[in-house]
Formats: sequence, C-alpha cells, structure tokens
Amino acid sequence: MTRLKVGVIGVRGIANTHYPGWEESPYTEVVALSDIDPKVLKEAGAKKGIDLLYKNPKDLIANPDIDIVDICTPNMYHTPLTVASLNAGKHVICEKPLAPKPADIKKMIAARDKSGKMLMTAQHFRFDGNAKALKSEIDRGILGNVYHARSWMLRRSGAPTRPGFILKEHSGGGPCIDIGVHILDLTLWMMGNPKPVTVTGVTKDKLCRLPGAFSNWGGPIPKNWDVEEFAAAFVRFENEATLVLEVSWLLNHKTTSEDMQMWLYGDKGGAHWPFNEILTTNNKTRQHMNTQLTDQERGEPHAKECMEFAEAVVKGIPSPVPAEQSLDVITILDALYQSAAKGKEVTLKY
Repeated sequence: MTRLKVGVIGVRGIANTHYPGWEESPYTEVVALSDIDPKVLKEAGAKKGIDLLYKNPKDLIANPDIDIVDICTPNMYHTPLTVASLNAGKHVICEKPLAPKPADIKKMIAARDKSGKMLMTAQHFRFDGNAKALKSEIDRGILGNVYHARSWMLRRSGAPTRPGFILKEHSGGGPCIDIGVHILDLTLWMMGNPKPVTVTGVTKDKLCRLPGAFSNWGGPIPKNWDVEEFAAAFVRFENEATLVLEVSWLLNHKTTSEDMQMWLYGDKGGAHWPFNEILTTNNKTRQHMNTQLTDQERGEPHAKECMEFAEAVVKGIPSPVPAEQSLDVITILDALYQSAAKGKEVTLKY
C-alpha cells in the first residue's frame, strides 16, 4: 500500500505531539516540513530525517506529491493556509481552534466542499480513552435528555507567554480561544451538539496587569499582553438545554497545574469527567448509585487524532471532527467576546 504523504506547517510546539501519530499510522509518512524560522526548520528536518524543507508554506502546499497538510501554526494563520491547501487538492487537519471567527470557518467549509477533500479540527480530547468511554454510555442513553452542563478549564499561573498566544494579532484571543475551545468542544460533543441560540459572556484581565505578574509556563508576563486571562459564559440551546463555561490561564484557583472538569445533567442521570462517574437515582428504592467507567481504548490522544484522520481519508468515511461542529464552538466563543464587549446577551444568527 502506498502511504499518504504528509506535510507539516509549523514544526515546533504542538506539532511534536502529531509526529508520533503520523509515524504510527500504517497509512501515512511525513515527507515535508515548513516553518518561518529557518533555524527551527533545519533542526526539525535533521531530527526527523526529512529533506523537503520549505521556508514558505505556499511552496509546501504547491507540492503535487503531498496528500495531507497538517497545520500547526498560530490561530490567525489557520484560515489562509487551510483554504489554500484545500484549493490545492490536499486533505487538511488543522490545530484548534479551526479559526478564531465563524466567518473564517465558513470559508474553510466552502473550500472543503468545492475540493471534495477532508477537513478536520485537531480536538484531541475527543480521542482520549476516558472521553470515548463516556461518550459511548451517553449515546446509549444512560443520561437521558441532557438539559444542563458545567465545564471549566482553569490554570493557576499557567499562561503560555509566547507571542503566538498572548498577542491578539497572532492568536485572536486568550484562554477563551486557546483552552476554552478544548473543553467546550468536548462538552458540546457529549451533549449531542445542540444548536446554541444565545450567549452571555464576560472577560477579565486583572491578574496579568499586577506588578510582578508571572506564569509558571513562561516567566514574567510580557507588557505587550493584549488578550483576556479569564472568560466565562452562559449558553442557551435550541433544545432548551443550558451550559456554564469558565476558562482561565491565571486564576487564583486550587490546582497544581490545570483543572479540567465537565458535569453533565440529564433526566436519567448525571456524569462527571474526567473522573468518569455516572450518577443515577432509583426513585423506587430511594437509592443513589455512582458507577465508575473504565477506558475503552489506550493511546496518546494527539497521536490518535492523526491516525483516525488518516484512516478516515483512506476509507472514505466522514471526518472524525466535522468542521460544522467546530463552527458551533467558535460561534459560541465569538459571541462570548461580543457579549463581554457589549455588556449584554447576544442572540446568534445563522
């Protein structure tokens, strides 16, 4: 079997979690790399034994031998690179968020539909064994109708301080768009992807402005930081379900590193992730039952997302993370920002 040839754009950071998946997959091999930093590009090529190195990503995209483009750049560059890759007849897996704005994702979807190629957001939490185990039980109906959810992803002094994260011109936003996209995507997926209709949101930048502010992830907070450090939202859905979301890089919250939790409440039961407990009640006996789920699968989720993407391309099955679902995620987060700026609830328009 001829392996699909993969080109990676943006070779450091998150790309290092993708390489193992491409290497382990029986369907793929990484043959080309691109990065705007020549030194980093040369080092990555030497480490991976790859000779096709492109300073300009357009040259990688134009290579007719490449089948899949893996985009691992800062957020604001996802759309032009994805659209160009799809227009060039490549399948595309793009790091989260797929794009910072809903209009940009719509451009991607249009390019995908025109090209007939596959597009997927790299939402790796979906590929973790415990997430798959919980999703399987929810799809089986154990929670019944999920009518409310609470989810958060909180760090204490855990801000990435590189320009690609803390400058809006590169990132499009702070933790809302960086880590909020993770927990929100996972929660919506567990809820069955209901359609959001209204969003009330707030953003704060209190702690990053304090004298001596620092991050355990990158030292002193840069003076040119121009994104939020905290965001929260209340979301209503078309099916009358509701959701509360909280995300932060710098919260005074009790955690050694990062606290990620999701609570789902249905009319037949509740669930708590990542502890993967199912909470049910027997009204006849007036008993409460807590059931611990076991993981169905093993494996590192970043690697698995690449492997499942490649398998979907080869077998012609739907994208494991449809762009339309990513559009709903970004529609909510963009509305959060709008609501915070306006100081009032935002009604979504489609």
